[in-house]
Amino acid sequence: MPLPFLTADRAFDTADDLPLPFDDRDRWRRPYRIGPWRVGVAALVLLLASYVLFAAVAIALTGSRSEAGVVLGIAALVIVSALRLLRVGVWVSAHGLRHVSFFRTRTVRWEQVVALRTVQQPVRWLGLPRTVQGQALTLVRRNRSNDSGSPLLTTHNADFLARAGAFDRAADSVEVWSDEYRRH
Repeated sequence: MPLPFLTADRAFDTADDLPLPFDDRDRWRRPYRIGPWRVGVAALVLLLASYVLFAAVAIALTGSRSEAGVVLGIAALVIVSALRLLRVGVWVSAHGLRHVSFFRTRTVRWEQVVALRTVQQPVRWLGLPRTVQGQALTLVRRNRSNDSGSPLLTTHNADFLARAGAFDRAADSVEVWSDEYRRH
């Protein structure tokens, strides 16, 4: 089963002359590759889910179907959490910019975007309360001085930790999408 959200389209790596090298721009896509920290944590969570599923089978074989159902529900919740973790990030299309966090998804139409800025500021390290100095891609919306939520991308999140060049390419890609569609 293909999982298109695990990798970004390879066109960003090969087509340097075209700012938006896609035929289907209406499809939501992540303009960067998912980070190894995010993939690693999701893999560990899915490994945990496999043990929980095995426990559900063992409980079902011992005769307690209701308890097995509860454990199976926990396993399903763990699997859904791992898949949601893989979807976290910034997605773009011709319709706008979508910021997907673990519990919430915000979509902003390109007409509402005034600017996307890369700023030097304290950022959260891997989403934990600890902050370090880093860069963040922030969104400035029409009729608001700054978006009230968290930064879209940071140099210290699970996608870009120890990959400053990847952060720069991702921020540039999102800014190119913004520039292209704010003109229309």
